[in-house]
Amino acid sequence: MAFDMSLVQRGARNRRTPYYEATQRHDPKGFTVYNHMYFPIRFDTFENEFDALLNDVTLWDVSVERCLEISGPDGFTFAQLLTPRDLSRCAVGQAKYVLICDSDGGIVNDPVLTRMDETTFWFALASSDALLFARGLKNAYPDLDVTIEEADVAPLQVQGPKSKPLMVKLLGEEILDLRYYFWRHAEIAGVPVVVTRTGWTSEVGYEVYTIDTSRGNEVYGAIMEAGAEFGIRPTGPSDIRRIEGAIFNWGADMTYENNPLEMGLERLVDWDLPDEASISLPALRRIREEGVSRRIVGVEFDGEPFAALNDTKWPVVDGQERIGKVTSAIYSPRLDKNIGFAWVPVAESALGTKLTVRTEWGERNGVVVEMPFVDPNKQIPVS
Repeated sequence: MAFDMSLVQRGARNRRTPYYEATQRHDPKGFTVYNHMYFPIRFDTFENEFDALLNDVTLWDVSVERCLEISGPDGFTFAQLLTPRDLSRCAVGQAKYVLICDSDGGIVNDPVLTRMDETTFWFALASSDALLFARGLKNAYPDLDVTIEEADVAPLQVQGPKSKPLMVKLLGEEILDLRYYFWRHAEIAGVPVVVTRTGWTSEVGYEVYTIDTSRGNEVYGAIMEAGAEFGIRPTGPSDIRRIEGAIFNWGADMTYENNPLEMGLERLVDWDLPDEASISLPALRRIREEGVSRRIVGVEFDGEPFAALNDTKWPVVDGQERIGKVTSAIYSPRLDKNIGFAWVPVAESALGTKLTVRTEWGERNGVVVEMPFVDPNKQIPVS
């Protein structure tokens, strides 16, 4: 039976995705609200969906990642104001993982950016108010001729080792020429789409952005039908795999209170850019000079397998003093370990440092370890 939506408080301010009817045919087990849209979070157990992602191919409705579109004659200049990553190094037809940062260096969002033409950029947003942030920033630059809106496109993720043969079946052998973090136009079921070699899983995969969102259910159905021979499964986000791969979740693992340097994401800051190119660069230079007082680290926890992803941010304690917090933690069946991320003082961030954490299942011991927990050189998604 389809999920009973009466269990979710509904209203016109929350939207259904263009794939809603199609996902309902596969018995979703739960929803959340993300960027003001209903988001199916799972169709099976998290462990079974993790297994399907590792061994077969999965289809994930991720159209809740609304696309902030920056366009117009000054689109490049304005897009560069939002991020400290040098966008001149992103070609038309290419994508980049970027950080949208404020004038204090805080991370407002961490989208995948796609450069659609010389002056048009899509930012696929985590659940936040980045669209309003960009529209507010426009007021500080009234002379820039730029349009800021939400693009009417809807991404799906086709992820897992059998995603390549599935996409070949749908689009032909030439799709194999699409390089990691690049995109191209295509059609699925006669519907125009943009296909990218990206994903939020640390596995091989693609994202399919449906351009005609009125036909989203046709695209979803065509992918499911073509994927039947490859064991395709509809899923929600795999927190097990994204934590294994050290993929941070904006709003859980970081917010606007955190900056790229304490996140270990300094590689996403191009220090050669002039200060005026991006609103965050002066603050980030100051933070680099002064140093940071805390860091996010990878942690392995002892004890029985965690029963679920943590619902709250667990305290990291030194005796009775709270010194940090665990933001995401889960049991990895592949590693047979509890793993997660924790914010701790710099003095407690070295590899091998022992931590004490208070969880909903009692006090646990942890140790700081290398991230990512699996595939440290991130070769799997590139392959």
